[in-house]
Amino acid sequence: MTKLEIAPSILPADFGQLGPTLQDLQAAGVDRVHWDVMDGVFVPNLTVGAPVIESCRRWSDLPFEAHLMIVDPDRHVESFVRAGCELVIIHAEATAHLHRSLGLIRSLGARAGVALNPSTPPSAIEYVMDLLDVILVMTVNPGFGGQRYLASVEPKIASLAALRDLTNPTTRIEVDGGVAPDTLAGVVENGGEIVVSGSALFAHPGGLRAGVEAFHAIAEEARK
Repeated sequence: MTKLEIAPSILPADFGQLGPTLQDLQAAGVDRVHWDVMDGVFVPNLTVGAPVIESCRRWSDLPFEAHLMIVDPDRHVESFVRAGCELVIIHAEATAHLHRSLGLIRSLGARAGVALNPSTPPSAIEYVMDLLDVILVMTVNPGFGGQRYLASVEPKIASLAALRDLTNPTTRIEVDGGVAPDTLAGVVENGGEIVVSGSALFAHPGGLRAGVEAFHAIAEEARK
């Protein structure tokens, strides 16, 4: 089994210090950076757009992933790829033509991911598995940082991992929402391989590097 990958959400960061924050994350040993993109329509909040991400690209060599919590994502996918996002994740609930949208991402040279809200069943993506590099399982309802982890979604993580094993073994299972030291074991035990963590990682009392090390230690123990 591959080592747990950590993709910190940038939401808790000081948006006036994004460049230095990216350098701190890279020094702490994270694997990629997760950009939460919200449009105020699909979810209540507004966050960053492609120009902000593009301006930050020079500050870090880490892979960037854009999590598009926006309606009609096809209109904006190209701008996030141009901004330097190697992976673009769209919500199954936000596009009328999921197969077409994932094909568009791949045609632009990026890796493609799909996100599923807590109430969206695995069957929603059964027929696009061949197009997926990543499945992002939401363990909160999207739109706000710092929410409580929904343990009731854990069986769905396991179901998606089983579907992946049967259909496209190279697809990775990523989990986003309330992932913290006290919830991480459940994520890993059910098949999560990449975790998005914002509040818990940034607030770790020992700092970012200690937080990353703690996450890895918990994941290793959960896999025994």
